[in-house]
Amino acid sequence: MNIKWDNKLSYCVGLLASDGNLSKDGRHIVFVSKDIDLIKTFKICLGLKNKIAIKNSGYNKNGKYYYIQFGNVKLYRWLNNIGITANKSKTIGTLKIPNKYFFDFLRGLLDGDGCVTSFKHLESKHPQIRVKFCSASKDFLIWLKSKIYNLLSLSGKIGTIPRVFELIYYKHSSIKLLKRIYNKSTVFLNRKFEKTRILLGSETGGWCNWQTREA
Repeated sequence: MNIKWDNKLSYCVGLLASDGNLSKDGRHIVFVSKDIDLIKTFKICLGLKNKIAIKNSGYNKNGKYYYIQFGNVKLYRWLNNIGITANKSKTIGTLKIPNKYFFDFLRGLLDGDGCVTSFKHLESKHPQIRVKFCSASKDFLIWLKSKIYNLLSLSGKIGTIPRVFELIYYKHSSIKLLKRIYNKSTVFLNRKFEKTRILLGSETGGWCNWQTREA
């Protein structure tokens, strides 16, 4: 595997930062998701030949989740160097992501542990979009919030929900952020992209002038 920053590797780093796990043996990397399409996309992006496996889960309503495990010492050490380590859930903080590829990384993070929702304003009753990133590490979200502000001058809000923290962007900030996340993107989770496109269309009166993309 040629380890060099590009759109697909940056996206996979975002996925690993959300739902990945590095074993303590210094070699094996695992990516887990309840969405089989996301596992397949991860596999294609990294050119993996390993099989996708299934495990039972008490957290998923379908009672199972998918995962792919592979060994790569070089990639493992590279991930350590940029800030992703074993048992990262509550310890992950600042990551070394080049600005050029930050929004590819952020799109992976959104597809992994993020969500895009719409709600009606209590007074105006107009639909409003909300973008949310979740993590068990508050330090990670503090870094993420600062990075997004430095690049786009958008302000988010960090809150707490059971067992995790969340970074949320509302209204116009959420729209600007989503437009940048999906701008000229080459890889993404189709289901989440289509949902986002529909929500943005309802919010902006038909914002759907994106180029055709392939996952």
